[in-house]
Amino acid sequence: MRAIQVAQFGEPEVLKLVDLPDPQPGPHQVVVRLHAVGVNPVDTYIRSGAYGERPLPYTPGTDAAGEILRTGSEVKHWKVGDRCYLTGSQTGTYADTALCLATQVQPLPEKVTYQQGAALYVPYSTAYRALFQRGDARPGQWLLIHGASGGVGLAATQWARAHGLRIIGTAGSDEGLRHVLEQGAHYALDHRSADYRQQIADLTGGNGPDLILEMLANVNLQHDLDMLARYGTIVVIGNRGNLGFNPRATMSKDANVHGMSLFNTPPGLMEQIQAALVAGLKQGFLNPVVGREFPLEEAAAAHTAVLAPGALGKIVLIP
Repeated sequence: MRAIQVAQFGEPEVLKLVDLPDPQPGPHQVVVRLHAVGVNPVDTYIRSGAYGERPLPYTPGTDAAGEILRTGSEVKHWKVGDRCYLTGSQTGTYADTALCLATQVQPLPEKVTYQQGAALYVPYSTAYRALFQRGDARPGQWLLIHGASGGVGLAATQWARAHGLRIIGTAGSDEGLRHVLEQGAHYALDHRSADYRQQIADLTGGNGPDLILEMLANVNLQHDLDMLARYGTIVVIGNRGNLGFNPRATMSKDANVHGMSLFNTPPGLMEQIQAALVAGLKQGFLNPVVGREFPLEEAAAAHTAVLAPGALGKIVLIP
Protein backbone atom coordinates (compact mmCIF):
# COMPACT_ATOMS: atom_id res chain seq x y z
CA MET A 1 0.00 0.00 0.00
CA ARG A 2 0.98 3.63 -0.45
CA ALA A 3 1.36 5.57 2.79
CA ILE A 4 2.88 8.71 4.24
CA GLN A 5 5.53 7.96 6.83
CA VAL A 6 7.33 10.09 9.41
CA ALA A 7 10.81 8.78 10.21
CA GLN A 8 11.91 11.82 12.24
CA PHE A 9 10.09 14.71 13.90
CA GLY A 10 10.32 18.06 12.19
CA GLU A 11 8.81 20.38 9.61
CA PRO A 12 6.22 19.24 7.02
CA GLU A 13 8.99 18.04 4.72
CA VAL A 14 9.51 14.97 6.96
CA LEU A 15 6.26 13.54 5.54
CA LYS A 16 7.44 11.02 2.95
CA LEU A 17 5.44 8.81 0.58
CA VAL A 18 6.51 5.14 0.86
CA ASP A 19 5.33 1.69 -0.19
CA LEU A 20 4.43 -0.66 2.67
CA PRO A 21 3.10 -4.24 2.79
CA ASP A 22 -0.67 -4.58 2.45
CA PRO A 23 -2.21 -5.13 5.90
CA GLN A 24 -4.07 -8.35 6.70
CA PRO A 25 -6.85 -8.41 9.32
CA GLY A 26 -6.74 -10.38 12.53
CA PRO A 27 -9.91 -12.11 13.78
CA HIS A 28 -11.51 -8.89 15.14
CA GLN A 29 -10.11 -6.49 12.56
CA VAL A 30 -11.03 -5.07 9.18
CA VAL A 31 -9.01 -3.57 6.34
CA VAL A 32 -10.49 -0.43 4.82
CA ARG A 33 -9.78 0.91 1.35
CA LEU A 34 -9.53 4.65 1.99
CA HIS A 35 -11.08 7.12 -0.46
CA ALA A 36 -10.49 10.29 1.58
CA VAL A 37 -8.32 11.15 4.59
CA GLY A 38 -8.83 14.00 7.05
CA VAL A 39 -6.04 16.35 8.11
CA ASN A 40 -6.23 17.87 11.60
CA PRO A 41 -4.08 20.50 13.35
CA VAL A 42 -3.14 17.91 15.98
CA ASP A 43 -1.48 15.87 13.21
CA THR A 44 0.98 18.73 12.72
CA TYR A 45 1.75 18.97 16.44
CA ILE A 46 2.53 15.26 16.63
CA ARG A 47 4.68 15.44 13.47
CA SER A 48 6.71 18.30 14.92
CA GLY A 49 7.43 16.38 18.12
CA ALA A 50 5.46 18.81 20.28
CA TYR A 51 2.90 16.25 21.43
CA GLY A 52 5.06 13.83 23.38
CA GLU A 53 7.09 10.82 22.40
CA ARG A 54 5.83 8.19 19.99
CA PRO A 55 7.59 5.37 18.15
CA LEU A 56 9.20 6.15 14.81
CA PRO A 57 8.54 5.62 11.99
CA TYR A 58 4.76 6.07 11.96
CA THR A 59 1.95 6.92 9.57
CA PRO A 60 -0.06 9.96 10.73
CA GLY A 61 -3.79 10.43 10.87
CA THR A 62 -6.98 9.28 12.59
CA ASP A 63 -9.74 10.51 10.25
CA ALA A 64 -10.71 8.80 7.00
CA ALA A 65 -13.56 7.26 5.06
CA GLY A 66 -13.78 4.41 2.58
CA GLU A 67 -15.14 0.91 2.15
CA ILE A 68 -14.44 -2.42 3.80
CA LEU A 69 -11.84 -4.34 1.82
CA ARG A 70 -11.23 -7.40 4.02
CA THR A 71 -12.72 -8.67 7.27
CA GLY A 72 -11.39 -10.88 10.04
CA SER A 73 -12.87 -14.28 10.84
CA GLU A 74 -14.78 -13.05 13.94
CA VAL A 75 -16.22 -9.87 12.37
CA LYS A 76 -19.97 -10.33 11.97
CA HIS A 77 -21.41 -6.85 11.40
CA TRP A 78 -19.30 -5.68 8.46
CA LYS A 79 -18.96 -7.09 4.95
CA VAL A 80 -16.76 -6.27 1.98
CA GLY A 81 -17.95 -3.12 0.22
CA ASP A 82 -19.68 -1.51 3.21
CA ARG A 83 -19.18 2.27 3.40
CA CYS A 84 -17.65 3.54 6.63
CA TYR A 85 -15.82 6.33 8.38
CA LEU A 86 -12.96 5.71 10.80
CA THR A 87 -12.55 6.67 14.44
CA GLY A 88 -8.89 5.74 14.41
CA SER A 89 -6.88 2.82 13.09
CA GLN A 90 -4.00 0.50 13.92
CA THR A 91 -1.78 1.68 11.08
CA GLY A 92 -2.52 5.40 10.55
CA THR A 93 -4.79 6.91 7.92
CA TYR A 94 -2.45 8.91 5.65
CA ALA A 95 -2.53 5.97 3.26
CA ASP A 96 -4.67 4.24 0.66
CA THR A 97 -5.45 1.38 3.07
CA ALA A 98 -5.85 1.12 6.85
CA LEU A 99 -6.03 -1.74 9.32
CA CYS A 100 -8.69 -1.12 11.99
CA LEU A 101 -10.34 -2.83 14.89
CA ALA A 102 -13.94 -3.55 13.96
CA THR A 103 -14.92 -1.09 16.72
CA GLN A 104 -12.97 1.70 14.96
CA VAL A 105 -15.34 1.92 11.98
CA GLN A 106 -18.79 3.46 11.83
CA PRO A 107 -21.43 3.33 9.07
CA LEU A 108 -21.32 6.13 6.49
CA PRO A 109 -24.78 6.99 5.08
CA GLU A 110 -25.07 6.90 1.28
CA LYS A 111 -25.83 10.63 1.02
CA VAL A 112 -22.55 11.52 2.76
CA THR A 113 -19.53 11.69 0.44
CA TYR A 114 -16.24 10.03 1.33
CA GLN A 115 -14.65 13.49 1.58
CA GLN A 116 -17.31 14.48 4.10
CA GLY A 117 -16.78 11.18 5.90
CA ALA A 118 -13.12 12.06 6.32
CA ALA A 119 -14.25 15.29 8.02
CA LEU A 120 -16.25 13.54 10.74
CA TYR A 121 -14.40 11.87 13.57
CA VAL A 122 -12.09 14.46 15.12
CA PRO A 123 -14.00 17.67 14.29
CA TYR A 124 -17.52 16.46 15.07
CA SER A 125 -16.54 14.36 18.07
CA THR A 126 -14.47 17.24 19.48
CA ALA A 127 -17.33 19.67 18.97
CA TYR A 128 -19.86 17.36 20.62
CA ARG A 129 -17.62 16.63 23.60
CA ALA A 130 -16.78 20.32 24.07
CA LEU A 131 -20.42 21.42 23.86
CA PHE A 132 -22.31 18.74 25.72
CA GLN A 133 -19.90 16.65 27.78
CA ARG A 134 -17.51 19.40 28.94
CA GLY A 135 -19.56 22.56 28.39
CA ASP A 136 -22.98 21.26 29.47
CA ALA A 137 -24.60 23.28 26.67
CA ARG A 138 -28.31 23.89 27.06
CA PRO A 139 -31.01 25.31 24.74
CA GLY A 140 -31.38 29.06 24.91
CA GLN A 141 -27.82 29.75 26.08
CA TRP A 142 -25.61 32.27 24.32
CA LEU A 143 -22.70 30.40 22.71
CA LEU A 144 -19.56 32.05 21.35
CA ILE A 145 -17.45 29.94 18.98
CA HIS A 146 -14.06 31.56 18.52
CA GLY A 147 -12.78 30.45 15.12
CA ALA A 148 -16.09 29.11 13.87
CA SER A 149 -15.05 28.73 10.22
CA GLY A 150 -12.64 25.83 10.84
CA GLY A 151 -13.54 22.15 10.92
CA VAL A 152 -14.37 22.00 14.64
CA GLY A 153 -16.04 25.41 14.59
CA LEU A 154 -18.43 24.55 11.77
CA ALA A 155 -19.21 21.20 13.40
CA ALA A 156 -19.98 22.94 16.69
CA THR A 157 -22.21 25.41 14.86
CA GLN A 158 -24.28 22.61 13.35
CA TRP A 159 -24.55 20.71 16.63
CA ALA A 160 -25.50 23.83 18.57
CA ARG A 161 -28.11 25.04 16.08
CA ALA A 162 -29.85 21.66 16.19
CA HIS A 163 -29.93 21.86 20.00
CA GLY A 164 -31.40 25.35 20.30
CA LEU A 165 -28.46 27.51 21.37
CA ARG A 166 -28.05 31.14 20.30
CA ILE A 167 -24.80 31.17 18.36
CA ILE A 168 -22.22 33.88 17.76
CA GLY A 169 -19.38 32.68 15.54
CA THR A 170 -16.17 34.53 14.72
CA ALA A 171 -14.03 34.23 11.61
CA GLY A 172 -11.21 36.13 9.97
CA SER A 173 -12.36 36.39 6.35
CA ASP A 174 -15.47 37.41 4.48
CA GLU A 175 -15.81 33.89 3.07
CA GLY A 176 -15.46 32.42 6.53
CA LEU A 177 -18.14 34.72 7.92
CA ARG A 178 -20.49 33.72 5.13
CA HIS A 179 -19.97 30.02 5.81
CA VAL A 180 -20.49 30.47 9.55
CA LEU A 181 -23.91 31.99 8.86
CA GLU A 182 -24.76 29.35 6.26
CA GLN A 183 -24.04 26.57 8.75
CA GLY A 184 -26.44 27.96 11.34
CA ALA A 185 -24.86 30.74 13.40
CA HIS A 186 -27.26 33.52 14.30
CA TYR A 187 -24.47 36.11 14.15
CA ALA A 188 -21.02 36.10 12.53
CA LEU A 189 -18.39 38.61 13.67
CA ASP A 190 -14.98 39.43 12.22
CA HIS A 191 -12.41 38.85 14.97
CA ARG A 192 -10.05 41.17 13.06
CA SER A 193 -12.35 44.05 13.99
CA ALA A 194 -11.24 46.19 16.95
CA ASP A 195 -14.76 46.34 18.40
CA TYR A 196 -15.96 42.76 17.96
CA ARG A 197 -15.93 42.17 21.73
CA GLN A 198 -18.21 45.15 22.21
CA GLN A 199 -20.48 43.72 19.52
CA ILE A 200 -20.68 40.48 21.52
CA ALA A 201 -21.60 42.43 24.65
CA ASP A 202 -24.31 44.30 22.77
CA LEU A 203 -25.78 41.12 21.26
CA THR A 204 -25.98 39.43 24.66
CA GLY A 205 -27.56 42.40 26.39
CA GLY A 206 -24.36 43.19 28.27
CA ASN A 207 -24.28 39.81 30.01
CA GLY A 208 -21.79 38.05 27.75
CA PRO A 209 -21.83 34.49 26.40
CA ASP A 210 -22.84 31.64 28.71
CA LEU A 211 -20.47 29.25 26.93
CA ILE A 212 -17.33 29.92 24.88
CA LEU A 213 -15.54 27.36 22.72
CA GLU A 214 -11.97 28.56 22.38
CA MET A 215 -9.71 27.43 19.53
CA LEU A 216 -6.72 29.71 20.30
CA ALA A 217 -6.48 30.15 24.05
CA ASN A 218 -3.03 31.74 24.09
CA VAL A 219 -4.50 34.73 22.22
CA ASN A 220 -8.06 34.90 23.53
CA LEU A 221 -8.41 33.38 27.00
CA GLN A 222 -8.04 36.62 28.97
CA HIS A 223 -10.55 38.35 26.69
CA ASP A 224 -12.90 35.37 27.03
CA LEU A 225 -12.85 35.68 30.81
CA ASP A 226 -13.49 39.40 30.58
CA MET A 227 -16.59 38.98 28.40
CA LEU A 228 -17.96 35.71 29.83
CA ALA A 229 -21.33 35.77 31.59
CA ARG A 230 -21.37 35.19 35.34
CA TYR A 231 -21.31 31.44 36.09
CA GLY A 232 -20.30 30.88 32.47
CA THR A 233 -18.04 28.20 31.02
CA ILE A 234 -15.05 28.28 28.67
CA VAL A 235 -13.90 25.08 26.98
CA VAL A 236 -10.33 25.27 25.66
CA ILE A 237 -10.07 23.21 22.47
CA GLY A 238 -6.95 24.71 20.89
CA ASN A 239 -3.80 26.50 22.03
CA ARG A 240 -0.47 27.36 20.39
CA GLY A 241 1.58 29.03 23.09
CA ASN A 242 1.89 30.40 26.62
CA LEU A 243 0.19 33.42 28.11
CA GLY A 244 0.04 35.41 31.30
CA PHE A 245 -3.36 36.38 32.66
CA ASN A 246 -5.05 37.37 35.89
CA PRO A 247 -6.90 34.43 37.47
CA ARG A 248 -9.06 36.88 39.43
CA ALA A 249 -11.34 36.98 36.39
CA THR A 250 -12.31 33.38 37.13
CA MET A 251 -13.25 34.42 40.68
CA SER A 252 -15.34 37.47 39.86
CA LYS A 253 -17.44 35.49 37.38
CA ASP A 254 -17.51 32.15 39.26
CA ALA A 255 -16.26 30.95 35.88
CA ASN A 256 -15.61 27.39 34.80
CA VAL A 257 -12.60 26.87 32.52
CA HIS A 258 -12.32 23.34 31.12
CA GLY A 259 -9.59 21.93 28.96
CA MET A 260 -10.30 19.00 26.70
CA SER A 261 -8.55 16.56 24.44
CA LEU A 262 -10.64 14.18 22.39
CA PHE A 263 -8.15 11.40 23.06
CA ASN A 264 -8.99 11.54 26.80
CA THR A 265 -12.63 10.64 26.15
CA PRO A 266 -13.68 7.53 28.12
CA PRO A 267 -14.88 4.67 25.86
CA GLY A 268 -18.49 4.85 27.05
CA LEU A 269 -18.73 8.56 26.31
CA MET A 270 -17.11 8.05 22.91
CA GLU A 271 -19.78 5.49 22.06
CA GLN A 272 -22.41 8.10 22.91
CA ILE A 273 -20.72 10.63 20.65
CA GLN A 274 -20.58 8.28 17.65
CA ALA A 275 -24.21 7.23 18.13
CA ALA A 276 -25.24 10.89 18.14
CA LEU A 277 -23.02 11.58 15.12
CA VAL A 278 -24.48 8.79 12.98
CA ALA A 279 -28.00 9.89 13.98
CA GLY A 280 -27.23 13.49 13.04
CA LEU A 281 -25.94 12.43 9.61
CA LYS A 282 -29.04 10.35 8.96
CA GLN A 283 -31.35 13.14 10.11
CA GLY A 284 -29.47 15.64 7.96
CA PHE A 285 -28.62 18.37 10.46
CA LEU A 286 -24.93 17.43 10.32
CA ASN A 287 -23.39 18.31 6.98
CA PRO A 288 -19.56 18.33 6.97
CA VAL A 289 -17.94 21.16 5.03
CA VAL A 290 -14.86 20.20 3.02
CA GLY A 291 -12.39 22.97 2.35
CA ARG A 292 -9.37 22.06 0.22
CA GLU A 293 -8.36 18.68 -1.22
CA PHE A 294 -4.77 17.55 -1.76
CA PRO A 295 -3.35 14.37 -3.31
CA LEU A 296 -1.85 12.02 -0.72
CA GLU A 297 1.66 12.78 -1.93
CA GLU A 298 1.13 16.48 -1.07
CA ALA A 299 0.60 15.83 2.63
CA ALA A 300 3.30 18.39 3.48
CA ALA A 301 1.35 21.13 1.71
CA ALA A 302 -1.81 20.04 3.53
CA HIS A 303 -0.01 20.37 6.87
CA THR A 304 0.94 23.94 6.00
CA ALA A 305 -2.58 24.77 4.86
CA VAL A 306 -4.34 23.39 7.94
CA LEU A 307 -2.54 25.92 10.17
CA ALA A 308 -2.91 28.90 7.82
CA PRO A 309 -5.13 31.79 8.99
CA GLY A 310 -8.61 31.72 7.52
CA ALA A 311 -8.76 27.93 7.06
CA LEU A 312 -12.28 27.02 5.98
CA GLY A 313 -13.80 23.61 6.67
CA LYS A 314 -11.90 20.35 6.61
CA ILE A 315 -8.74 19.73 4.60
CA VAL A 316 -8.62 16.24 3.09
CA LEU A 317 -6.10 14.06 1.29
CA ILE A 318 -7.16 11.90 -1.65
CA PRO A 319 -5.14 8.64 -1.87
